[in-house]
Amino acid sequence: MEFGRLITAMVTPFDNEGNIDWTTTERLLERLIVEEKSESIVVAGTTGESPTLTHNEKLELFSFVVNKVAGRAKVIAGTGSNNTRASIELSKEAEQCGVDGLLLVTPYYNKPSQEGLYLHFKSIAESVKLPVILYNVESRTAVNLSAQTTLRLAELPNVVATKDCASLEQLATIAANAPEGFRVYSGDDSAALPALAVGAYGIISVASHVVGKEMKQMIDSYLAGDVAQAAKLHQELLTVFKGLFYCPHPTPNPVPVKHALSLTGLPVGSARLPLAPITSEEAAFVASLPPLQKRMQS
Repeated sequence: MEFGRLITAMVTPFDNEGNIDWTTTERLLERLIVEEKSESIVVAGTTGESPTLTHNEKLELFSFVVNKVAGRAKVIAGTGSNNTRASIELSKEAEQCGVDGLLLVTPYYNKPSQEGLYLHFKSIAESVKLPVILYNVESRTAVNLSAQTTLRLAELPNVVATKDCASLEQLATIAANAPEGFRVYSGDDSAALPALAVGAYGIISVASHVVGKEMKQMIDSYLAGDVAQAAKLHQELLTVFKGLFYCPHPTPNPVPVKHALSLTGLPVGSARLPLAPITSEEAAFVASLPPLQKRMQS
């Protein structure tokens, strides 16, 4: 299964009552595929507010996105949690919805050992036939999936990739030692180009909601050997990469990117509590980001 180099971790649009806005979800999918050049879409991941989506809402989203995408991009379902049995159940149901792959986050709050992490992911992977992408994000889960455990999991036949938000050193270690065909994705937009340079295959992105087209140009320039052009594009986009997480202080994703979408003509609603609505200071900061201003004027 080829998921491509630019994958968007999609927000979940909500209406004024906080329910899923299906019309806007379809519009967002069209933008991501046609305008922003996303090759795969992650549904109900962290950016999609998975902690506050119900089990049934996730299944509805999986089926809806599969239907609307209609093979134009791959659909990756976020089915990981800190409950192995629940993750297995949701993963099996997602498979029945027709998704192309699964994204499994490291278990949060429980703080399992590396052996516990291995057994957790192994149990889920063996319960389905779908390809599995591991997701290591210590800043949210309080546990790091080590390079050694990742490489151990990479030996399982349907564990095909990892989205790693640890250091470039860890990412490089995985890329250098993984089985042939195992893909390493950066989970940090601001490290996208450096990650490619040390062996990453691509990026699972938040910023690609609003600058995906430019990110694809950056990746293509690097792969074509035009490192100077890739660096120039990365430098131009860095304000958005950083600004969507620090505006001007740490602000939880997806609050800023949802506002950025509204500024560029696609209102997707606010985040669900316990994420607070964007403040006037944060909104003004997002609106001031040069790449977004350029998009707003076009």
